Amino acid sequence: MTDKVNAVPDGFHTVTPHLTVRDANRAIEFYKKAFGAQVLHVMPAPGGKVMHAAFTIGDSILMLNDEFPEHGGSLAPPTSGASGVALHIYLENVDAAFERAVSAGASVKMPLMDMFWGDRYGIVMDPFGHKWSLATHIRDVTPEEMKSEQEKAMPKSA
Repeated sequence: MTDKVNAVPDGFHTVTPHLTVRDANRAIEFYKKAFGAQVLHVMPAPGGKVMHAAFTIGDSILMLNDEFPEHGGSLAPPTSGASGVALHIYLENVDAAFERAVSAGASVKMPLMDMFWGDRYGIVMDPFGHKWSLATHIRDVTPEEMKSEQEKAMPKSA
């Protein structure tokens, strides 16, 4: 075979979030409703579980699968404990997106606020234990302005 294969497949970015959840089919429906996900493919496993799925949100591809403890300890956050992963999405209208996610079943972990770094920003937890930070960039700030604004903001949030 002489054709060179791209190390990063077309449409993918170098880093692709990969989520392990309980009930992947339900998770896919949530991501479609909450974030407008478009399913690329779903590979079922015996017994009705999802071995692998890929979907897009905006211009980004995410991968997802059900728990498979028997295969490398693939566990969802409720089984393994807290997840150290947050998925960040920049949006044109963060207020509408935040409300849509909450209406779809996400819980608010940090309400929307105008942040010192120039974003309107908030965090939700989806029903499957994954954190999503949602933002709209609302102003450009210099490093000096950011430092000054951070010093003012941090005592308030502590």
